[in-house]
Amino acid sequence: MANRHLSRSVVLQTLFEWDSRNLGAEGAHAALLRNVREFASGAADLPFMEGLLRGAIERREDLDLIIEKAAPEWPIARIAPVDRNVLRLGLFELLFADRGAVPAKVAINEAIELAKSYGGENSGRFVNGVLGAVYKELGEPGKDEIGRKRKEVPYAEMPVERLGGAVVYSRHRGEVYLALVHDIFGHWTLSKGRVGDKIKGETLEEATVREIQEEMRLNIVLEHKLGENEYVASDPKTGKKRKHVTYFLAQSPHTPVVLKQSGGLDDAKWFKLDDAVELNFYEDIVPLIGKAVELIRTPPKADASPKKSDKKPKSKK
Repeated sequence: MANRHLSRSVVLQTLFEWDSRNLGAEGAHAALLRNVREFASGAADLPFMEGLLRGAIERREDLDLIIEKAAPEWPIARIAPVDRNVLRLGLFELLFADRGAVPAKVAINEAIELAKSYGGENSGRFVNGVLGAVYKELGEPGKDEIGRKRKEVPYAEMPVERLGGAVVYSRHRGEVYLALVHDIFGHWTLSKGRVGDKIKGETLEEATVREIQEEMRLNIVLEHKLGENEYVASDPKTGKKRKHVTYFLAQSPHTPVVLKQSGGLDDAKWFKLDDAVELNFYEDIVPLIGKAVELIRTPPKADASPKKSDKKPKSKK
């Protein structure tokens, strides 16, 4: 573990140099080899370091988007160079490293220690807040594996944010399709938005239709209420809050999906129904998708009041 900590320190030093001097990938690798010779000769794990450096550089755009989402009041350019590269390194390990080799808590704790060692007075607290927010969004993987959780804000005292979302489907050339969005945490999920965020007095249904039209450029018609989810989200500035989402089944014409530019989403597209059910979803979304698929595949019920001219009873579907 001591060698790994030293390795991360050298990678951080190299990332700082890469960031400050605008080095390319080859220049960064040369700087890494030089730093290893000067500061960690014989004591560092070079393959591990090369993987961290390469991953942080190759995924810089994704990592920076995540930082901006988790700390919206801190644009990347305003974050101190040491802090932003600690965050890039920590986020890469938290999101993309082998969790069996690097548990989530280890990735976060190592980043905090690097920030305390090489950053300013408040760097450790800042890095902890940003990585903690991302960790919450991921559902706190491995939260029971290490240590005891710090005291939580009482659930009932958290502010509640209402949102509306939908499983959006279309019928096109004999096939059923689902319109899904992809977030920067690597999951396909459902489009949703805040109620009353832009238009005061709008209903939950009106807000859902409007938000999905804005986010995916799809004109939907709500058909059924699928259910409700509630989860806790953490923001470094405002703290914890409960997000209460009501989901609907909605039908749309099979028109092109155009994703609204957002710091939290990076893709949106139609999937054939059979392909969609195999995608990587958050666990609390899976039951909603299942219920939607069941409703979509269930033939509409026949009119319960037959015309007088009907002589034969309707057969049960």
